[in-house]
Amino acid sequence: MYNFFLDGVQLPIAPPSMSMKINNKNETLILMNEGEVNILKKAGLTDIEFEVEFPNVKYPFAVYPDGFQPASHYLEKLEKLKTAQEPFQFIVNRMKPDGSLLFDTNMTVSLEDYTIDENAENGFDIKVTIPLKQFRPYGTKKLNIKNEPSKAATGSSDTTKQKATVEKSRPTTGKETPKTHTVKSGDTLWAIAKKYLGDGSKSTQLAKLNNLSNPNLIKAGQVIKLG
Repeated sequence: MYNFFLDGVQLPIAPPSMSMKINNKNETLILMNEGEVNILKKAGLTDIEFEVEFPNVKYPFAVYPDGFQPASHYLEKLEKLKTAQEPFQFIVNRMKPDGSLLFDTNMTVSLEDYTIDENAENGFDIKVTIPLKQFRPYGTKKLNIKNEPSKAATGSSDTTKQKATVEKSRPTTGKETPKTHTVKSGDTLWAIAKKYLGDGSKSTQLAKLNNLSNPNLIKAGQVIKLG
């Protein structure tokens, strides 16, 4: 079982496949008497791409945590993500039938140029090809100069020395975590922990906090305390 989340919104039909490309920034040079050498550099940004189907019909196999929403609801969400010019969180987890985690991906990304495909062969549904790019926060560095009095080597007079410190400025994109979550159909405790706490393995922490003897058995309408 796959769960896909874009900025906290779960996709109703999980894509059957996803490609991730970790871009290379290494540089190959030719040196005299040495031939080719590879200069190793920090990896570039990761590119992610997948095709998702947004249904206009309520399917029994689809997941609707907040109730059925037509394709236009998800298209509007994509438009907001694109026009907001802000990074967001992309989460994918694959669960075993017993509810335990097989693997997960949690990455801050930006939405790139996406393609909407309306085809009669898809019936009333709409398919969208979504490319994402990994986002790394960045910012300017501020140099602070502070004058400090000091005595000269002779000890007879005061001089002033300067002390420089570097202050890093980084943008923040975090959102305030709510205190509770009301379980919707298709929710798992792992997905809830991943969405709000950033780590699906903290589902055991939530289970203990909410006195759940079996973390895999949560019901729609149940209120889960998050902290």
